[in-house]
Formats: sequence, structure tokens, C-alpha cells
Amino acid sequence: MAALETDYLVIGTGGSAMAFVDTLLTEDPGAQIVMVDRHHRPGGQWNDAYSFVRLHQPAAWYGVASYELSDWHRETTGFNAGMWSLASGPEVLAHFEHVMKHRFLSSGRVQWLPKCEWLGAEDGVHRVRSLMTGEAHAVKVRRKLVNATHARIEVPSTHPPKYALTPGVTCIPLNGLPGVTRAWANYTVVGAGKTGMDACIWLVENGVPHERIRWVVPRDPWMMDRANLQPGPDGWRNNFAFSLAQFDALCEATDLPDLFRRLEESGALMRIDPAVAPTAYRCAVVSRGELGQLRRIGEAGGIVRLGRVRSISPSRMVLEHGELASDPDTLYIDCSASAIQPVPDVPIFAPDTINLLMVRFCQPLMSASVIAWVEAHVADAAEQSALCKAVRGPERPADFVCMWVETLANAARWRQHPELMAWLSKCRLNAQAVILRGVEFTPEVKDKLATIAARAAQATARAPELLAMAAKGAG
Repeated sequence: MAALETDYLVIGTGGSAMAFVDTLLTEDPGAQIVMVDRHHRPGGQWNDAYSFVRLHQPAAWYGVASYELSDWHRETTGFNAGMWSLASGPEVLAHFEHVMKHRFLSSGRVQWLPKCEWLGAEDGVHRVRSLMTGEAHAVKVRRKLVNATHARIEVPSTHPPKYALTPGVTCIPLNGLPGVTRAWANYTVVGAGKTGMDACIWLVENGVPHERIRWVVPRDPWMMDRANLQPGPDGWRNNFAFSLAQFDALCEATDLPDLFRRLEESGALMRIDPAVAPTAYRCAVVSRGELGQLRRIGEAGGIVRLGRVRSISPSRMVLEHGELASDPDTLYIDCSASAIQPVPDVPIFAPDTINLLMVRFCQPLMSASVIAWVEAHVADAAEQSALCKAVRGPERPADFVCMWVETLANAARWRQHPELMAWLSKCRLNAQAVILRGVEFTPEVKDKLATIAARAAQATARAPELLAMAAKGAG
């Protein structure tokens, strides 16, 4: 294949890569882009996800900035009833495929290399190899490499269990659940992340009694209530109260346990069992209806809190902190892949490279869009870096505070840049703007926004003190 030349070489066509390129095409009309991905279609990990996967928060601020994903219809049945519908995996993939074909490729400014891998660079020339033919070719990059692979999201279908399985045990990734054709006496879900929650909810929705479900929960998570993330005239007050509750808690908490007590009492965060202190925070979003079903599994004695699974035999499950007898007629559903990986210690704007990391709390696609805007409109490298400091990925409860510290610091710098703020006010991926869709900008709205802004400033000053106390306590 002939050598290629481009302004930007983008590694990956997952959500962040697509959001970045979409905004760059709009904001830099002359940019030429080559995109490389190991998948056969855009969408990243959505290509490997289970068939019943859905977005966990509204589609109103997901996807790319130039093209709407949400159908703006409400759920009328199920555990999400009354809230905006959640886009399905196929809908998300169709969104990205439409954008690739009808915006990116049709522009004549994007070349897409599916089923290809990036091999690295030498002397400014990058090498890309086809996974189908083995043929390699060179790509000369005039401006920057864009690395959209740092998230390294793991899904069960591509990451086998890390525990031992002896003969006679049937263990499937949750992708296999819709294909189950016989009844099992018991079902054991391994993993407490959002995929594990989805597996439990799917079993309940498909008629499995709560008492026949065993759920291995190595670490209990804190979760956000989806009702607090509903845009529009019926949802903005809840969202504003949600924001204010978080800033109030950051300002008033005496330590981390008190912080999470306040967050729970205000409805900002939820947990599976009020008697069990969560040790994980990963930005999971559930409805109270879904949470109720998860709690019923616990009330039936089905939640196992003995750490990670070490091995499974037909009659016994060995975990880090104990063993349990098992019914040989048990179907094990593996959800143990660690979806969100630790953020690498790299700057977003590095020499000749852009690393797509989050610049706002739990919002990777909006973050990628912001980075693209800054790349297109801010020439000074130091200013680019100042506007886009990386926000760490969520893992532990303390990261809730760290992420707010980093998010609020970025927001403060953005407010000093009028052009960026004007763009953000209209960006479809900016949840803070979309929340007010269809809402009249009344004195009540203005007053609440002013109150939130003032409290956010106080939280910015107070949060580092909380972190220092937490670090001292840990030491």
C-alpha cells in the first residue's frame, strides 16, 4: 500500500476518537485525518459488548457533537420507567457508523483504515499494518499523533476469567446469556461492576427468581442515581440539587466517611447495602428501580463478599477470603473484566502527540471534544496544557474528591477563555448545557446557577483539605 500523508493520525475509532475528530473537522476546516482501528467498524468496545448493553446515562450528551443520538422518548415500562430512554448498543454503533460514513468519509478529509493496527513511529514516520493481509505501510504525520487508546476498556467477551475453572464448570461471558437454552438450578454472576449489575438485572428481567441468583461482589460500589441526570424541564431541578448536594458535602464534610454519609443522605450517591461501606467508585449509574432489584438479591442471601474468585469447581468456589459450596447445576456468568483502566501518567498535550484523557468528571467523549476545540483554536502549547489537565479515572471512593478537584480546576481555567465558554454553552456533549434544553432561562434558573457556582468555588478550596486528611489517615 502506498505511503500516506496526513495532519493527524488518530489511533482508535471508539467514542473518544470519534468525538475528537468530529469537533476537529468543524473547528479546523483544513485538517486532514487518518483513523486506524483494529475493529471492522467504529465504536471501539461497543463492538465487543453484550447484545443487551445500554447506555447508563441519557444519550442526550453521548456520541459526537454534530449529530444527535437521543430519540428524546421516555421509558414507559421497566426499571427505568419515567426517564429518558437509554440508547442500546446497536443504536450507539449505528450512530458512530453514520457519522463515519456520512460525515467523516464524505468530507474527503478523513481516511479510515479498519482492521489495522498502529505499530509505532520512527523518525516521524508511523507504520500501520493490516490485520487481514499483513501488509504494512507508512504514514507521515504533519502535525500530531492522537492516541485514543489509553482507556483500554476491558469487556468480558475479550478478556477471559482470571480465575481457574476445573472440568465440569460452565462459565460464560455475559455476552452468552441471551443464548442460554436450558434452565439452571442457580446462576452465579462474578463481578460487581456495571456489567455485573447488568447481568443481574437481565436475569431478573428474564424471570430468574432473586433467590436463585448468587452475585460475587469483591468490592461494593458507590453509584449515582439516574434520576439526577435527566435533562429538560422535568429534570433540571433534580440535576441542580444533585450538583449542589455534592458541593455542599465537599464543603461541610469533616472527613471522607462523613463526606459519603452526606452524599448518601442527599441522594447524590447510593449503595447496595446501607450496612456495607463501599470501597469502590467507578461512575456507575443506576435507577432506583434497578437498585431495588440488586438489593433483593442481597436480601435473599445471594450476595457474596469474600473478595475475588480464585477458582471454581463443580461443587466449590474458592475466593480470596473464604470458600463456598456450590450447586453443580450452576451457570457462572463472568463479569470480572476491569472495564475502566488506570489513567497513564502522560500529559494530554505532549510534543507531537495528543493523548485523549478526561478533562471533566466521568465524561470522556465531552472531554475529547474539548481537547479538539483547544487544538484547533489555541496555538500556544503551554496554554493548551493549562486548559486541559487530565482528570483521573475512577477507582476508589477518594477518587470522587480527586476528580472534582481536577474538574473544578479545569472549569476555572475555562472560564478565563470566553471563546471556549461560548462554544461549551452550545456543545451537545456538554451535560451542563444540555440539562437546560427546553428550559426557559428564568430568574429562578439564574439564581440556582449562581448558587451552584458560588458553592463550587468554595468546594474547590475545601476539597484538597479533605484529601490531605484522607492521606494522613491512610498513613
